[in-house]
Amino acid sequence: MYLQRLTINNFKNYEEAELAFSGKINCFVGNNGVGKTNLLDAIHYLSVTKSFFNLIDNQNIRHEAPFFAIHGIYITGGETQDLVSCIQQRNQKKQLKINKKDYDRMADHIGRFPVVMISPSDRDLINDGSDLRRKFLDGVISQFDRAYLDDLIAYNKALMQRNALLKHFDEMRFFDSTLLEIWDHQLSQTGMRIYEKRKTFLEGFVPMFSHYFSFISNSRELVDVVYETQLGELDMEGLLVANIDRDRAARYTTVGIHKDDLDFRIDTYPVKKFGSQGQQKSFVIAIKLAQFHYTRQVKGSKPILLLDDIFDKLDGLRVEQIIRLVGEDGFGQVFITDTQRDRIAGIFSEIEIDHKIFEIIDGCVNESTDSTQK
Repeated sequence: MYLQRLTINNFKNYEEAELAFSGKINCFVGNNGVGKTNLLDAIHYLSVTKSFFNLIDNQNIRHEAPFFAIHGIYITGGETQDLVSCIQQRNQKKQLKINKKDYDRMADHIGRFPVVMISPSDRDLINDGSDLRRKFLDGVISQFDRAYLDDLIAYNKALMQRNALLKHFDEMRFFDSTLLEIWDHQLSQTGMRIYEKRKTFLEGFVPMFSHYFSFISNSRELVDVVYETQLGELDMEGLLVANIDRDRAARYTTVGIHKDDLDFRIDTYPVKKFGSQGQQKSFVIAIKLAQFHYTRQVKGSKPILLLDDIFDKLDGLRVEQIIRLVGEDGFGQVFITDTQRDRIAGIFSEIEIDHKIFEIIDGCVNESTDSTQK
């Protein structure tokens, strides 16, 4: 599976652009702020139905334009073409279509054209709160497990209803446990399935992550991702029963899989506190490459890989090593942004990989004359 063509209108800083891609490596080069990352985000939209960087759809419409439109033609199975369109008009519901037919639910599209984005903002996975790490975990699993995504949606709806009921009890100064039972039942059923799938996923994911960290950092440091959860000795139903007094006092549900977290460790110590900047960068790149590997293994197809400005502060040898890695048969289509055009062109003059280079200047895209099909 690969993206053959991308057409965008009024998306972020682009009034319009149309690009035809290599099935292997595509590089967007240009100065900071010219719109390289916005092209990656357009591809992310077509896969995940939302921006990687700004979840408020209206704010991704070009200044004063009435809408944005993103269209992509994907090739699957060697010859099958699928047209995916994402259209957002100001203050209206977003439209997502495949072959000009609307989806009944946006969620039905997730995982059809899987993508993995690696960005400088990924370091927030280490330094920010647990909600971001849960979103990462859920986003990865949802791309290859539709039932997991459905359970997650149902769990969050039930959680919202239970929290509203707890708040209502407090405001009205009464309590009826039977009214909570329907939400407790839904949280217990969906929560346990989510817990089991998260646990199973991490058991297969962590060895892949360790492998890629060793490759990128060229070190023998031991790294780990530890699943922190309140489930274990008690199941979801037992947790809710044991903590009802606490929930009533807090006026919201204080326990459950919505409190899960991932503990990132290097040589048994928290990466957040003890990892250098280089170690943290290698850590998150390894996490995303492991995400790619795991998704490919489960789905039997290669996700599209988006590398946004990940070469900053890496030496030329390490940059070449990463490009050689993603150019191997184990990887599919790759998109790269970089500020150093000469560096990218120099690497491709040394290694024979099918590629295209696009130069971006103030929202205008031109394919470089030294793009090469090999």
